[in-house]
Amino acid sequence: MFRIASFFLILALSLSASAQQISLEAVVLYRYYPDRIDGLNPMDDGEHYSRISDANDAILKCSYKTGDNVETIFSVRDTNDEKINYFRDYIISPDGNKILLETTHNPIYRRSFTSQWYVYDRNDKSLRKLSSGGDQEVPSFSPDSKKIAFVRKNNLFFVDLNSWEEVQITTDGRFNFIINGKPDWVYEEEFEYNKAYAFTADSKMIAWMRTDETNVKTFAFQYYMGEAPQMGDNQLYPSNYEYKYPKAGEENAKVMVLSCDLETQRIQTINVPLDDDGFIPRVLPMAGKDKVAVVTLNRHQNRCDVYEANTRNGQTRLLVREEAQNYIETSFYNHMDFTGGQFVLLSERDGFRHLYLYNQDGTMASQLTKGEFVVNDYYGTDTKGKLFFYSSNEGSPLEQYVYCVDAKGKKRMLTKEKGTHEPEFSKGCKYFIDVFSDINTPYVTTLRDADGEVVRVLEDNKRLKEEYAELNIGKPEIFSFKTSEGVELNGWMVRPADFDPAKKYPVIMYQYSGPGDQQVHNSWENGNAGGLIWEHRLAQKGYIVACVDGRGTGGRGRDFQQSTYLTLGDKESKDQVEAALYLGSLPFVDKERIAIWGWSFGGFNTIMSMCEGRPVFCCGVAVAPVTDWRYYDSAYTERYMRTPQENPSGYDISPMHRYQKLNGHLLICHGLADDNVHYQNVAELSEKLVQSNIQFEMQVYTNRNHGIYGGNTRRHLFTRIENFFDKYLRP
Repeated sequence: MFRIASFFLILALSLSASAQQISLEAVVLYRYYPDRIDGLNPMDDGEHYSRISDANDAILKCSYKTGDNVETIFSVRDTNDEKINYFRDYIISPDGNKILLETTHNPIYRRSFTSQWYVYDRNDKSLRKLSSGGDQEVPSFSPDSKKIAFVRKNNLFFVDLNSWEEVQITTDGRFNFIINGKPDWVYEEEFEYNKAYAFTADSKMIAWMRTDETNVKTFAFQYYMGEAPQMGDNQLYPSNYEYKYPKAGEENAKVMVLSCDLETQRIQTINVPLDDDGFIPRVLPMAGKDKVAVVTLNRHQNRCDVYEANTRNGQTRLLVREEAQNYIETSFYNHMDFTGGQFVLLSERDGFRHLYLYNQDGTMASQLTKGEFVVNDYYGTDTKGKLFFYSSNEGSPLEQYVYCVDAKGKKRMLTKEKGTHEPEFSKGCKYFIDVFSDINTPYVTTLRDADGEVVRVLEDNKRLKEEYAELNIGKPEIFSFKTSEGVELNGWMVRPADFDPAKKYPVIMYQYSGPGDQQVHNSWENGNAGGLIWEHRLAQKGYIVACVDGRGTGGRGRDFQQSTYLTLGDKESKDQVEAALYLGSLPFVDKERIAIWGWSFGGFNTIMSMCEGRPVFCCGVAVAPVTDWRYYDSAYTERYMRTPQENPSGYDISPMHRYQKLNGHLLICHGLADDNVHYQNVAELSEKLVQSNIQFEMQVYTNRNHGIYGGNTRRHLFTRIENFFDKYLRP
């Protein structure tokens, strides 16, 4: 009896111990993903928000004050005529009477996709397709809710919801030649948007960007049959995908703005002052009859102009000109709202990103925030337009808090918990939903009033906290150190749960290092998969995992970020080497067994760090790396490097020109169908390494894009990476 009892005790302890281990499958399948309340849309009354039901079959109206579901706005079971079983997303008309419902979703690039949208009328419960002529892109209601515009096959359309007449505004749209109402690849990727049109406030006119890609050079890659999904047509002969991709220094698309009278269909050219090779990163709605706002950039992206455009006569008036010595970040035009009596801009003109209040005529009223901290986001004003709500990292570049400020600069802190707060405000900013976390606390979602007082807790992630408590993991820590050049850098570190300071541990360094990026936060989002879950798995295998943000990264002001201007990869790689030297100086680190890895820019800087000249890395993994900035797109690369013709020595700071100094074992991973960082980068570098007889390892993935996912791909990728580390880091 005793032996049987002992057997079951040992078995129970064994199962308990094994339950504490983190499997790679759990990491790549997001088994430890936190619960978040997504898809909340503030409603115009300021007292309610809408959300999709848990079953994705209804839209619920909820009270900010009580949290109760006060009404079912739409249900798939309560429609006349047409029926749908499921929808992915929705858009409610400005008057609240109609709803656009997305039922299919076919991705194109990072932000673009085609869908079949349906229109639901709440008055008679009718449901009908927006258009039977094919899937649509970027649909939106007119301000009076009587029309819906959309893009199909590079042309702009609208549907009159009274007559259900479909009107084609443009007819010259053609893939790889002309685009109307949406951006091309490089605009979508680097200016971070997918809709390039706007209605006027009176709903009588529409303005849009027309893009002429004719002279942009084409890039092509092949799709094979593959698996998950299988492309049967490619069984014997692969298919080619060709699209326009302007590389650094090459010709960009030509852009212009047009407008159309929706009653007469008369088209008018908007006379926007623009350099021949300039950009139009935004066309936005504006208060006032016949007006839209048009934002332009010169090719160097160090001058940004905001114009008020008259859609009737085509005339424009300059409202604001923003100029910078080096470049203007996308945050300047990502937060613009010209639909009120005033508008707020985020500018780095004094060295840190701050809020500036402007009158509608373009005169500056005041600088709302000042100091050596960065404003991250602007959320809007109260109903009286007296208080302005924003988030910033005042107090620590690793944290984020929510504030409000008045026109005289008097501010109040609305969130006090130490860590990172991500708010979403109601219309009129009477309430906000705050998502709080720190490096040890998964997201806690609370509803708060305009003073920051908690009304109620919406989600506390109790389940995830309990799951983490059962794992055999250590407590992550944040640290800082000074490099040999006197630069203070911040980092985080994950150690094994049974850490022994008398032992020597191998170290895996993770980084991204790109301009304005930040990987070190006092928040839950740290690490490759969030919550440091993969890093905890590696620590269970006996590694210390660390991450350091070097020069060029965000959160510390313009000068720190732009210190890498024209020389991408130089200071960034030096700082990762300095981080390795610092870690190697710690008594519990084996300085002979330090690895580095990263993805995209992080892959580029992995190779750069291994070629820096100081042999501090035993091995490294570069996933989807840029190897020469001449291969990457114009808008991103030239923002930080200017053109290769202007800055050839800066472009020569790359793996393609430093590969002969490679020290340590290198694994390169890349997707063959990467439309962003082309496989060309790896193909050309690998040839350099081969012809120089420099040994390395490489893993390619069939039909995979920059994200390298689909089917079993992610598990294979991270198994490959772990096996590589185990091969070279374990004694």
